[in-house]
Amino acid sequence: MKTSDLMEQRAAIVARMNAAHTADDNAAFETAETELRNLDGKLERQRKIDAADRAEPGTPINGDGKLDTEIRSRFSVSRALAGAAGLGVDWGFEREVQAELAKRAGKPAEGLYIPTEVFETRVLTTSTGSELVPTEHRPDQYISALTAASVVRGLGARVLNGLTGNLSIPRETDSPAIGWVAENAALTPDDADFDSITLSPKHAGALSEWSRNMLLQASPDVETLLRQMLARNIALTIDRAAILGGGANEPTGVLGTSGIQKVTAPTNLFDAVADAVALADVENVGASRGLLTTPEIRKVAAKALDLNGLPIGVDKVFHSQPTTFSNQVPKTLGGSPGTEHGLIYGDWSELLIGVWSEIDVLINPYESTAYSKGNVSIRAMATVDVAVRHKKAFVSIEDVVPATIDAMPGSGS
Repeated sequence: MKTSDLMEQRAAIVARMNAAHTADDNAAFETAETELRNLDGKLERQRKIDAADRAEPGTPINGDGKLDTEIRSRFSVSRALAGAAGLGVDWGFEREVQAELAKRAGKPAEGLYIPTEVFETRVLTTSTGSELVPTEHRPDQYISALTAASVVRGLGARVLNGLTGNLSIPRETDSPAIGWVAENAALTPDDADFDSITLSPKHAGALSEWSRNMLLQASPDVETLLRQMLARNIALTIDRAAILGGGANEPTGVLGTSGIQKVTAPTNLFDAVADAVALADVENVGASRGLLTTPEIRKVAAKALDLNGLPIGVDKVFHSQPTTFSNQVPKTLGGSPGTEHGLIYGDWSELLIGVWSEIDVLINPYESTAYSKGNVSIRAMATVDVAVRHKKAFVSIEDVVPATIDAMPGSGS
């Protein structure tokens, strides 16, 4: 039985109790009071069931345990948008998925949810070998909007889903000192120190006008275009902010976090990465470490030669550290566009990404400008925030100019 049905029954019983009280009918009042106690027990159990149901990741469609795979193969962004706009298309599957996505987000969409699995992409990663291998993100990691084309999620950032308000997380900054003392000697008192990090909702979105013909097209090229537009406008924006955001209305990001460690003005990549690893070691940084940098930096590493003129290998230049190359990393760190590139090394599980909603798309076929042309206005939004748990867990390698820096000591630029 639904919670709403039980609430209606409760209201009816309370009305009977009021009537019995007014009529001074004690027997009728006691009967209604007993029914109310029993119903309140049922209502409490149903509320617990509802809460547990909302926490579930979603029931696989058709019971095949392959919801993510089915979404990637069957879900059509263009059909979903056309159906929501009231156009004559068959979007039964897309509507069916909405219930599952609402469970993920913990609340219904303002318009409709676009499942993030449809934006799945590949990133270049090297971990043990000297060659780059295209590695696909695990499907079960596609939890929320920011994973649509997110390199930071693939590196191991922790995602907190279903948030409903500001989230404050206590953080230990200093532990009590432990010392040895002689017999009957007093211990020196020392307290632990704490502060907190806060995640608060920040909104990223895009408002655009799409033509009626585009939404009605069944062409795979049009479907790909629609996915790319949403992924670029929402998921990539969130990903960039997680790396380096502007603060205020958007997250600060790793590089913008005050207090992270830094390696400045390195003369070669090999030594710079060695210094970054050493800084992380000194601070007892965890094992989920990785490097994130730009494709231009990879080009420098790939050209490094040994004394015999043979390629050294990208993996050796980066000390066999798992390395991801992405154009999401900024290329304007203190210099003109395309000059100073960023390298970030650290334990990416120390990066928290709070998610308040999936990609929520609202269709408006009646907006005056779009309506006059037979088009539809589309608003896509996601609500997230980013915070670093321990600042010393990340090292920024700064002032790296690909055109002048060496890959190895004494190799020449």
